[in-house]
Amino acid sequence: MPIEIRELHIKVNVNNAQSSQNEGEQKVIEKEIVIAECVEQVLEILKENKER
Repeated sequence: MPIEIRELHIKVNVNNAQSSQNEGEQKVIEKEIVIAECVEQVLEILKENKER
């Protein structure tokens, strides 16, 4: 027998100062990870081209 949810209450507390600082740091880390992965893939492609 399926359950039907008629109401859903969500409570959220937002602290802008702390969250924006953490988001900025997280974005920088994510960019560094993406750049590192791109460099690794480019080096792998260059290595494969040298072997041919």
